[in-house]
Amino acid sequence: MSTTTKLDVPGSATAKASPAKPRRGLRGSPAFTFWLFTGPFLIGLAIFVYAPILWSLWLSFFEARFTVTPDKFVGFDNYVYMLTNDDFVGSLGTFTVFAAFIVPTTWALSLGLALLVNRLRFMRAFFRSVFFLPTAVSYVAASLIWKMSIFSGVRFGLMNTVLGWFGVENIAWLIDPNPPWYWLVIVTARLWLQSGFYMILFIAALQNIPDELYEAAAIDGAKSGWQTFWHITLPQLRATSTAVILLLLVAAYQAFDEFFNLLSKTTWGRPPLMELYYKALGESQDYGAGSAGALILTVLICAVTLLQGKIMGFGRGDESK
Repeated sequence: MSTTTKLDVPGSATAKASPAKPRRGLRGSPAFTFWLFTGPFLIGLAIFVYAPILWSLWLSFFEARFTVTPDKFVGFDNYVYMLTNDDFVGSLGTFTVFAAFIVPTTWALSLGLALLVNRLRFMRAFFRSVFFLPTAVSYVAASLIWKMSIFSGVRFGLMNTVLGWFGVENIAWLIDPNPPWYWLVIVTARLWLQSGFYMILFIAALQNIPDELYEAAAIDGAKSGWQTFWHITLPQLRATSTAVILLLLVAAYQAFDEFFNLLSKTTWGRPPLMELYYKALGESQDYGAGSAGALILTVLICAVTLLQGKIMGFGRGDESK
Protein backbone atom coordinates (compact mmCIF):
# COMPACT_ATOMS: atom_id res chain seq x y z
CA MET A 1 0.00 0.00 0.00
CA SER A 2 1.57 3.19 -1.10
CA THR A 3 0.80 6.76 -0.18
CA THR A 4 1.02 9.67 -2.53
CA THR A 5 2.04 13.09 -1.32
CA LYS A 6 0.57 16.07 -3.19
CA LEU A 7 2.60 19.22 -3.38
CA ASP A 8 0.95 22.60 -3.91
CA VAL A 9 2.85 24.26 -6.68
CA PRO A 10 2.55 28.06 -6.80
CA GLY A 11 0.17 29.03 -9.55
CA SER A 12 -1.60 25.65 -9.58
CA ALA A 13 -5.30 25.24 -8.88
CA THR A 14 -4.63 23.55 -5.58
CA ALA A 15 -2.53 26.38 -4.25
CA LYS A 16 -4.36 28.69 -1.89
CA ALA A 17 -3.33 32.20 -0.93
CA SER A 18 -2.58 32.47 2.75
CA PRO A 19 -4.67 35.15 4.51
CA ALA A 20 -2.94 38.41 5.38
CA LYS A 21 -1.89 38.52 8.96
CA PRO A 22 -3.24 41.47 10.95
CA ARG A 23 -0.70 43.99 12.12
CA ARG A 24 0.28 43.48 15.68
CA GLY A 25 1.69 45.85 18.21
CA LEU A 26 0.79 49.38 19.26
CA ARG A 27 1.12 50.93 15.79
CA GLY A 28 -1.66 48.78 14.42
CA SER A 29 -4.00 49.37 17.34
CA PRO A 30 -7.00 51.70 16.88
CA ALA A 31 -6.64 52.80 20.50
CA PHE A 32 -3.07 53.89 19.86
CA THR A 33 -4.14 55.91 16.81
CA PHE A 34 -6.94 57.53 18.82
CA TRP A 35 -4.66 58.61 21.68
CA LEU A 36 -1.94 59.67 19.24
CA PHE A 37 -4.21 62.30 17.71
CA THR A 38 -6.34 63.29 20.70
CA GLY A 39 -3.73 62.97 23.42
CA PRO A 40 -1.94 66.31 22.80
CA PHE A 41 -5.26 68.13 22.66
CA LEU A 42 -6.53 66.52 25.86
CA ILE A 43 -3.27 67.28 27.65
CA GLY A 44 -3.48 70.94 26.60
CA LEU A 45 -7.14 71.06 27.59
CA ALA A 46 -6.36 69.64 31.03
CA ILE A 47 -3.39 71.96 31.64
CA PHE A 48 -4.75 75.22 30.25
CA VAL A 49 -8.52 74.87 30.91
CA TYR A 50 -9.50 72.40 33.60
CA ALA A 51 -6.50 72.91 35.88
CA PRO A 52 -7.03 76.72 36.04
CA ILE A 53 -10.76 76.19 36.72
CA LEU A 54 -10.03 73.85 39.63
CA TRP A 55 -7.29 76.17 40.88
CA SER A 56 -9.67 79.13 40.72
CA LEU A 57 -12.27 77.15 42.65
CA TRP A 58 -9.67 76.37 45.32
CA LEU A 59 -8.47 79.98 45.56
CA SER A 60 -12.03 81.28 45.98
CA PHE A 61 -12.20 79.71 49.46
CA PHE A 62 -8.97 81.33 50.70
CA GLU A 63 -7.67 84.79 51.43
CA ALA A 64 -5.31 85.06 48.48
CA ARG A 65 -3.90 88.56 48.36
CA PHE A 66 -0.58 88.92 46.55
CA THR A 67 -0.11 85.15 46.64
CA VAL A 68 -1.24 82.10 44.73
CA THR A 69 -0.40 79.71 47.57
CA PRO A 70 -2.71 80.93 50.36
CA ASP A 71 -3.05 79.19 53.70
CA LYS A 72 -5.92 81.10 55.35
CA PHE A 73 -9.28 79.44 54.71
CA VAL A 74 -12.20 81.90 54.65
CA GLY A 75 -15.04 79.71 53.34
CA PHE A 76 -17.68 81.64 51.41
CA ASP A 77 -16.51 85.09 52.54
CA ASN A 78 -15.13 85.91 49.08
CA TYR A 79 -18.48 85.06 47.49
CA VAL A 80 -20.39 87.21 49.98
CA TYR A 81 -17.93 90.05 49.42
CA MET A 82 -18.33 89.95 45.62
CA LEU A 83 -22.12 89.71 45.76
CA THR A 84 -22.24 92.79 48.02
CA ASN A 85 -19.51 94.72 46.20
CA ASP A 86 -20.93 97.80 44.49
CA ASP A 87 -18.42 97.69 41.63
CA PHE A 88 -19.10 94.06 40.74
CA VAL A 89 -22.87 94.42 41.04
CA GLY A 90 -22.65 97.61 38.98
CA SER A 91 -20.72 95.71 36.29
CA LEU A 92 -23.64 93.29 36.05
CA GLY A 93 -25.85 96.32 35.42
CA THR A 94 -23.45 97.41 32.69
CA PHE A 95 -23.77 93.98 31.13
CA THR A 96 -27.56 94.27 31.24
CA VAL A 97 -27.47 97.55 29.30
CA PHE A 98 -24.90 96.19 26.87
CA ALA A 99 -26.87 92.98 26.26
CA ALA A 100 -30.11 94.95 25.80
CA PHE A 101 -28.42 96.86 22.97
CA ILE A 102 -26.16 94.29 21.34
CA VAL A 103 -28.22 91.07 21.41
CA PRO A 104 -31.40 92.17 19.54
CA THR A 105 -29.46 94.55 17.27
CA THR A 106 -26.95 91.90 16.19
CA TRP A 107 -29.72 89.33 15.72
CA ALA A 108 -31.77 91.67 13.52
CA LEU A 109 -28.78 92.91 11.50
CA SER A 110 -27.39 89.40 10.94
CA LEU A 111 -30.77 88.08 9.86
CA GLY A 112 -31.32 91.05 7.56
CA LEU A 113 -27.93 90.60 5.89
CA ALA A 114 -28.58 86.88 5.50
CA LEU A 115 -31.94 87.51 3.82
CA LEU A 116 -30.42 90.04 1.43
CA VAL A 117 -27.38 87.94 0.51
CA ASN A 118 -29.43 84.77 0.13
CA ARG A 119 -31.75 86.46 -2.39
CA LEU A 120 -28.90 87.56 -4.65
CA ARG A 121 -28.65 85.86 -8.01
CA PHE A 122 -25.11 87.04 -8.76
CA MET A 123 -21.98 87.86 -6.71
CA ARG A 124 -23.48 86.05 -3.73
CA ALA A 125 -20.13 84.61 -2.68
CA PHE A 126 -18.50 88.04 -2.98
CA PHE A 127 -20.93 89.80 -0.66
CA ARG A 128 -20.93 86.86 1.73
CA SER A 129 -17.14 87.15 2.00
CA VAL A 130 -17.25 90.94 2.35
CA PHE A 131 -19.65 90.81 5.29
CA PHE A 132 -17.80 87.91 6.90
CA LEU A 133 -14.30 89.45 6.66
CA PRO A 134 -14.60 91.65 9.81
CA THR A 135 -14.88 88.44 11.83
CA ALA A 136 -11.17 87.85 11.17
CA VAL A 137 -10.20 91.26 12.59
CA SER A 138 -8.84 91.40 16.13
CA TYR A 139 -11.09 93.05 18.72
CA VAL A 140 -8.08 95.03 19.91
CA ALA A 141 -7.29 96.35 16.42
CA ALA A 142 -10.92 97.25 15.74
CA SER A 143 -11.23 98.99 19.12
CA LEU A 144 -8.16 101.12 18.44
CA ILE A 145 -9.48 102.07 14.99
CA TRP A 146 -12.82 103.08 16.49
CA LYS A 147 -11.09 105.02 19.29
CA MET A 148 -8.33 106.80 17.37
CA SER A 149 -9.93 107.30 13.96
CA ILE A 150 -13.69 106.93 13.63
CA PHE A 151 -14.83 108.14 17.06
CA SER A 152 -11.86 110.27 18.01
CA GLY A 153 -12.88 113.15 20.25
CA VAL A 154 -10.93 115.72 18.23
CA ARG A 155 -12.37 117.57 15.28
CA PHE A 156 -10.29 115.48 12.86
CA GLY A 157 -12.14 112.28 13.82
CA LEU A 158 -14.35 110.80 11.12
CA MET A 159 -17.64 111.11 12.99
CA ASN A 160 -16.91 114.62 14.25
CA THR A 161 -15.93 115.64 10.73
CA VAL A 162 -19.23 114.37 9.33
CA LEU A 163 -21.21 116.01 12.13
CA GLY A 164 -19.29 119.25 11.54
CA TRP A 165 -20.75 119.41 8.02
CA PHE A 166 -24.16 119.85 9.65
CA GLY A 167 -22.98 122.41 12.19
CA VAL A 168 -22.75 120.00 15.15
CA GLU A 169 -19.98 120.68 17.63
CA ASN A 170 -17.31 118.09 18.42
CA ILE A 171 -18.41 115.24 20.70
CA ALA A 172 -16.12 113.66 23.28
CA TRP A 173 -17.29 110.14 22.57
CA LEU A 174 -15.27 108.31 25.23
CA ILE A 175 -14.47 110.99 27.81
CA ASP A 176 -17.72 112.01 29.46
CA PRO A 177 -20.36 109.44 30.54
CA ASN A 178 -23.07 112.12 30.43
CA PRO A 179 -24.50 111.71 27.88
CA PRO A 180 -23.28 108.12 27.44
CA TRP A 181 -22.02 108.37 23.87
CA TYR A 182 -19.52 105.60 24.60
CA TRP A 183 -22.32 103.05 24.19
CA LEU A 184 -22.62 104.03 20.53
CA VAL A 185 -18.89 103.42 20.05
CA ILE A 186 -18.90 100.03 21.78
CA VAL A 187 -22.10 98.73 20.17
CA THR A 188 -21.10 99.73 16.62
CA ALA A 189 -17.67 98.15 17.05
CA ARG A 190 -19.19 94.88 18.27
CA LEU A 191 -21.81 94.95 15.48
CA TRP A 192 -19.15 95.35 12.81
CA LEU A 193 -17.03 92.56 14.28
CA GLN A 194 -19.59 89.82 14.83
CA SER A 195 -22.59 90.36 12.52
CA GLY A 196 -20.90 88.58 9.62
CA PHE A 197 -20.39 85.38 11.59
CA TYR A 198 -24.03 85.10 12.62
CA MET A 199 -25.07 86.03 9.09
CA ILE A 200 -23.35 82.84 7.89
CA LEU A 201 -25.36 80.80 10.40
CA PHE A 202 -28.61 82.31 9.19
CA ILE A 203 -27.69 81.78 5.52
CA ALA A 204 -27.07 78.10 6.22
CA ALA A 205 -30.46 77.85 7.93
CA LEU A 206 -32.23 79.70 5.10
CA GLN A 207 -30.78 77.35 2.51
CA ASN A 208 -32.07 74.42 4.54
CA ILE A 209 -35.73 75.54 4.28
CA PRO A 210 -37.55 73.39 1.68
CA ASP A 211 -38.77 75.29 -1.37
CA GLU A 212 -41.97 73.23 -1.23
CA LEU A 213 -43.13 75.29 1.75
CA TYR A 214 -43.02 78.53 -0.22
CA GLU A 215 -44.65 76.86 -3.24
CA ALA A 216 -47.48 75.53 -1.09
CA ALA A 217 -47.91 78.94 0.52
CA ALA A 218 -48.10 80.59 -2.92
CA ILE A 219 -50.77 78.12 -4.01
CA ASP A 220 -52.76 78.92 -0.86
CA GLY A 221 -52.64 82.60 -1.74
CA ALA A 222 -49.84 83.82 0.55
CA LYS A 223 -48.04 86.86 -0.78
CA SER A 224 -44.25 86.87 -0.97
CA GLY A 225 -42.62 89.30 1.39
CA TRP A 226 -43.62 89.99 4.96
CA GLN A 227 -46.42 87.39 4.97
CA THR A 228 -44.22 84.46 3.96
CA PHE A 229 -41.38 85.70 6.15
CA TRP A 230 -43.57 85.86 9.27
CA HIS A 231 -45.44 82.58 8.76
CA ILE A 232 -42.79 80.40 7.05
CA THR A 233 -39.24 81.76 7.19
CA LEU A 234 -39.14 82.96 10.80
CA PRO A 235 -40.70 79.81 12.32
CA GLN A 236 -38.24 77.66 10.36
CA LEU A 237 -35.37 79.73 11.82
CA ARG A 238 -36.45 79.25 15.43
CA ALA A 239 -33.68 76.81 16.37
CA THR A 240 -31.02 78.90 14.65
CA SER A 241 -32.34 82.09 16.25
CA THR A 242 -32.25 80.46 19.68
CA ALA A 243 -28.66 79.33 19.17
CA VAL A 244 -27.63 82.79 17.92
CA ILE A 245 -29.24 84.55 20.87
CA LEU A 246 -27.57 82.15 23.31
CA LEU A 247 -24.18 82.75 21.71
CA LEU A 248 -24.74 86.52 21.77
CA LEU A 249 -25.65 86.47 25.46
CA VAL A 250 -22.59 84.43 26.38
CA ALA A 251 -20.40 86.73 24.28
CA ALA A 252 -21.93 89.77 26.01
CA TYR A 253 -21.08 88.28 29.42
CA GLN A 254 -17.52 87.72 28.21
CA ALA A 255 -17.06 91.19 26.70
CA PHE A 256 -13.63 92.53 27.61
CA ASP A 257 -11.35 93.54 24.73
CA GLU A 258 -13.36 96.47 23.36
CA PHE A 259 -14.23 97.80 26.82
CA PHE A 260 -10.64 97.55 28.03
CA ASN A 261 -9.18 99.31 24.98
CA LEU A 262 -11.90 101.95 24.69
CA LEU A 263 -12.51 102.68 28.39
CA SER A 264 -9.23 101.63 30.02
CA LYS A 265 -8.69 105.00 31.75
CA THR A 266 -12.22 105.34 33.12
CA THR A 267 -13.93 104.03 36.24
CA TRP A 268 -17.37 103.67 34.65
CA GLY A 269 -18.81 101.40 31.99
CA ARG A 270 -16.91 98.31 33.11
CA PRO A 271 -18.37 94.88 32.27
CA PRO A 272 -18.01 91.93 34.70
CA LEU A 273 -14.80 90.53 33.19
CA MET A 274 -13.13 93.93 33.23
CA GLU A 275 -14.08 94.40 36.88
CA LEU A 276 -12.69 90.97 37.75
CA TYR A 277 -9.50 91.81 35.88
CA TYR A 278 -8.89 94.88 38.02
CA LYS A 279 -9.89 93.00 41.16
CA ALA A 280 -7.51 90.08 40.64
CA LEU A 281 -4.69 91.67 38.62
CA GLY A 282 -4.94 95.30 39.69
CA GLU A 283 -3.35 97.02 42.63
CA SER A 284 -5.15 94.89 45.24
CA GLN A 285 -4.30 91.56 43.52
CA ASP A 286 -7.06 89.79 45.40
CA TYR A 287 -7.01 86.43 43.65
CA GLY A 288 -9.52 84.91 46.06
CA ALA A 289 -12.20 87.52 45.42
CA GLY A 290 -11.46 87.54 41.70
CA SER A 291 -11.80 83.76 41.52
CA ALA A 292 -15.08 83.88 43.44
CA GLY A 293 -16.42 86.54 41.07
CA ALA A 294 -15.39 84.45 38.05
CA LEU A 295 -17.24 81.42 39.38
CA ILE A 296 -20.31 83.53 40.18
CA LEU A 297 -20.26 84.80 36.60
CA THR A 298 -19.89 81.24 35.27
CA VAL A 299 -22.89 80.03 37.25
CA LEU A 300 -24.89 83.05 36.07
CA ILE A 301 -24.04 82.36 32.41
CA CYS A 302 -25.04 78.70 32.75
CA ALA A 303 -28.31 79.60 34.49
CA VAL A 304 -29.30 82.21 31.90
CA THR A 305 -28.35 79.88 29.04
CA LEU A 306 -30.41 76.99 30.40
CA LEU A 307 -33.37 79.25 31.20
CA GLN A 308 -33.42 80.86 27.78
CA GLY A 309 -33.01 77.52 26.04
CA LYS A 310 -35.94 76.17 28.03
CA ILE A 311 -38.15 79.19 27.26
CA MET A 312 -37.34 79.27 23.54
CA GLY A 313 -37.57 75.50 23.15
CA PHE A 314 -33.98 74.90 22.07
CA GLY A 315 -33.44 71.34 20.84
CA ARG A 316 -36.97 70.56 19.70
CA GLY A 317 -37.09 68.44 16.62
CA ASP A 318 -39.86 70.18 14.69
CA GLU A 319 -39.15 73.85 14.12
CA SER A 320 -42.41 74.57 12.43
CA LYS A 321 -44.54 74.05 15.52
